[in-house]
Amino acid sequence: MNQSIDLNRRNLRLSRRKALRLLGAGAATLGAEALSRPARAAADDVLSEAQVLRDPDIPVAGNSAGDITIVEYFDYQCPYCRKVEPELRQVVQEDGKVRLVWKDWPILGPASVTAARMALASRYQDKFASAHDGLIAVNAKLTEGRIREALAGAGIDMERLDRDLAANAGAIDATLTRNNDQATAFEFRGTPAFIIGKFRVPGVLTMAQFGQAIADARKAAAAKK
Repeated sequence: MNQSIDLNRRNLRLSRRKALRLLGAGAATLGAEALSRPARAAADDVLSEAQVLRDPDIPVAGNSAGDITIVEYFDYQCPYCRKVEPELRQVVQEDGKVRLVWKDWPILGPASVTAARMALASRYQDKFASAHDGLIAVNAKLTEGRIREALAGAGIDMERLDRDLAANAGAIDATLTRNNDQATAFEFRGTPAFIIGKFRVPGVLTMAQFGQAIADARKAAAAKK
């Protein structure tokens, strides 16, 4: 069950010029032109709007019909991800018009990979959000035992999870690979890291900073209409 995955096997090596074109120089935005045109190769495909903002294999929290999407690349063992989680959730709840997409990016060791794979397997019983809440609240170094305890405590059917994990291993690992490819292409250096609207925002934000980034994303979207 504790299957490992080589998250660097498709590590994207974008040139400096291509990365700037995709992200947008200066403002560190997702290039609208790059996001809207059809993918021409694997590097373009993982940075398409469909893959970054609307990956069908990743459940959506918050308002699924919201006008702004926040994508968080996170690791369940990252203390900064745990720290920012309550403020991010409060901002999403209070705003009411934000789609929240959690993208597992397990970069802190094998236990992170195990936690990410189990969390993604829980979506087959429609309990990804519960699994996420249970795992992100573990304020200790993760082990498989602690991961399983946290998931069981969050109401996950562990026997079914084990079956789903085995039956959907390929799809789960493909999701983790896509997430890693995107984070690498965006040149994120660690977790947490965010895409807010079409802005690339690495690092921890306060509630006020989240609010300002959401407002900026709305203004940028309105300016393009």
